Amino acid sequence: MNTAENTTETTAENTPATPPPPLAGLRVLDLATLFAGPLAATMLGDFGADVIKVEHPTRPDPSRGHGPSKNGVGLWWKLLGRNKRTMTLDLSTPGGRDLLLRLAADADVVIENFRPGTLEKWGLGWAELSAANPRLVLARVTGFGQFGPYSHRPGFGTLAEAMSGFAAMTGEPDGPPTLPPFGLADSIAALATAYAVMTALSGRDATGRGQVVDLAIIEPILTVLGPGPLWYDQLGYVQPRTGNRSRNNAPRNTYRTADGSWLAVSTSAQSIAERVMRLVGRPELAGEPWFGTGSGRAEHADVLDEAVGGWIARHTRAEAMAAFEKAEAAIAPVYDVRDVMADPQYQALDTVTEVPDPDLGPLRMQNVLFRLSETPGAIRWAGRAHGADTDSVLAELGLSVPEISALRSEGTL
Repeated sequence: MNTAENTTETTAENTPATPPPPLAGLRVLDLATLFAGPLAATMLGDFGADVIKVEHPTRPDPSRGHGPSKNGVGLWWKLLGRNKRTMTLDLSTPGGRDLLLRLAADADVVIENFRPGTLEKWGLGWAELSAANPRLVLARVTGFGQFGPYSHRPGFGTLAEAMSGFAAMTGEPDGPPTLPPFGLADSIAALATAYAVMTALSGRDATGRGQVVDLAIIEPILTVLGPGPLWYDQLGYVQPRTGNRSRNNAPRNTYRTADGSWLAVSTSAQSIAERVMRLVGRPELAGEPWFGTGSGRAEHADVLDEAVGGWIARHTRAEAMAAFEKAEAAIAPVYDVRDVMADPQYQALDTVTEVPDPDLGPLRMQNVLFRLSETPGAIRWAGRAHGADTDSVLAELGLSVPEISALRSEGTL
């Protein structure tokens, strides 16, 4: 990490003060846009990293204009840009190149998602960045990776959702392949990127040198889809679309209640499946020879869905939930965002927390990703205005006010 080592302060009563967040002292330059790279930087910022978001002077991160806005302020950016300082810099200009190298010299991580060769064209490739800072970690997040026949194609999460097999296995059996209505592949890639960055930094602790992280968005989603390649390799098996059912166990589906709500039931564990059959008044099914394995139950999903679905259809959501809870069987209501915001478990965890914002007042958004008992993360501020911290960041580099003004006049900032 690039700053002086932190020490724990004490109060007047000599009680240890709150320790610094675990990534305090780590500096990250976020050059990326839409969405995997920036979200990875957000995750690092949530736990104390000093994240500097570098945007083009006239073409800011498109997430500022994605989705609904309020009073002309993009709400998605408030989430994606939280805990980041924002500055503008045209990397394609000589002045922008020189400033980026100066920033990189004092940074730990650079995250970028330009098409392969773009940074090199600007004189900002790995050779130049590592020369400026041998301890730097460069995370390159692209649709298809840095090499191979597709590497120069434009790549987005939607393409990864299609090419990974996710869309092919999602949807009803007689329906079309189905894409998710949100950035699933990008979000998975963001988690993988944050993990990769921390792994590379741990390697730096051992070797003293940084390295390049090459992350292709098409790969992490393939990993989380499970053993599909292994099944195909060994058995020639191609997982079909099964709607809400599973080929691995049953009953597993969504079922409608008497009052029009939907409930999701899962019986991955044998004991849970047996409890559900007793609860819905069909204990004899648990004695069938095929009931003893998840795959056996999946082959008889019609019978099991009829038993569970018929019972749930005769009960309200509250009645069904109470009965399943009493039976220690696994069930959950199908929520939309209104239910999420009102749910007592999410409230107890502070999963959706309130953040003050100078533009819009109090905002509620997802909290940091996990809880640490000793050095927790925090949302220090929501996404800031385009270029809000340009002058202060450059002042930290030693630039004077006239120098900054001159750079702005020539279009570098």
